[in-house]
Amino acid sequence: MVVLQLRFLLVPFLTSVMGAAQYMMQDAALMNYIDRRFLSLEKRLEKCNQDILDYVEEFRDFSKMVLSRLAGLNNYKAEVKSEVENLLTRIERAQRDIDYFGSVTDSNTCIEVHEDLVKQQLFEEAEEKKKLKLMLNASCDHMLAGIKSLKVVKKTGDKHGSWMKDPGKKHTKIYLLNGSVNNVILEFANIMTFMESNHTLKARRVTLPFPWEGTGHVIYQGFLFYHRYGSLNEIIKFNIQKRNTADQMLLPGAGRIPAYQLSPSTKIDLAIDEQGLWAIHAEPETGGNIVITKINHITMAVEHTWDTSCNSKDAEAAFMACNTLYVVYNFPSGGTSRIQCVYDVLDAVNTYEIPVLHFPKRQGSHSTIHYNPKEKQLFAWGDGSQIIYKLHTKQK
Repeated sequence: MVVLQLRFLLVPFLTSVMGAAQYMMQDAALMNYIDRRFLSLEKRLEKCNQDILDYVEEFRDFSKMVLSRLAGLNNYKAEVKSEVENLLTRIERAQRDIDYFGSVTDSNTCIEVHEDLVKQQLFEEAEEKKKLKLMLNASCDHMLAGIKSLKVVKKTGDKHGSWMKDPGKKHTKIYLLNGSVNNVILEFANIMTFMESNHTLKARRVTLPFPWEGTGHVIYQGFLFYHRYGSLNEIIKFNIQKRNTADQMLLPGAGRIPAYQLSPSTKIDLAIDEQGLWAIHAEPETGGNIVITKINHITMAVEHTWDTSCNSKDAEAAFMACNTLYVVYNFPSGGTSRIQCVYDVLDAVNTYEIPVLHFPKRQGSHSTIHYNPKEKQLFAWGDGSQIIYKLHTKQK
């Protein structure tokens, strides 16, 4: 009897326990399912975030590429404009030549016209020479007769570079521009400071907004004029004291080949003489002959251009002095530099009677030679050495 009672009591108890266990298993399964769903959602969110980051990075790269392409298009636009201007100038020259040759083949009446044309051309050339003499101050009447001596001031820097004074200012500051591509100028209080062994510690560093190309830069009236690196023919005018770009210009026809065969990094060589700022370069159309251009340093406008008979082959440098171009030649392996081509823009010098002028007491090469009209000396950079050449001059 007692056993029956216990059985009746255990059956409901076990039933309730089993029911509770069944509910617990269902709850556990539900929780496990919910956990899996949350994990799946978290993974999807994480993947979504990563995709967004990837898209943002791709967009940044795309933006950089577009900006780079736009900058390149701007440079290309400036180069095309320069080439078009140069082409127009050459078309005008060709048209004048065509008119001339056409007049030669005409009848007797045309011969009379041709004679009138010659007279007109001679008159225009004479007027042009008068204008040039007024512009270039014909009172500059001395020419180079020899190179008297040299002084190696210091040996510092790379094989290529440039150093100079500002001939348009009444100060003794020395400027050092090291390398054929750089954007830092070193300014020294005077030449004694420059000659000290620890000279770089006492130099004022001036950082340019754009690096230079070659070694053909000059400093004049407180401004640095230089060929901008990466451009075909852009010349920058930089205010050294204010440290900003004052102006820029494109030099027609320049920048396609080196100005001098033995100094391939210099496509445009800028020069200063008694008349101000000049540019020296070579053009393929002239067979590699050197072209010189007078530039107004204030307005950065081209005033006049001359095609010279001096070839850039085996040339290493050149300089302007008193309206006259002096081209320095050497051997490809290095040797004694010599001046053997001279071009006077006013035809005041019979260049065929000038003997070859040799640079004294030195074997090597020059990466740049600049004339200082204030001191009547040459500031040269030769194989890492900073050199001053004293000149001997005579009347033209």
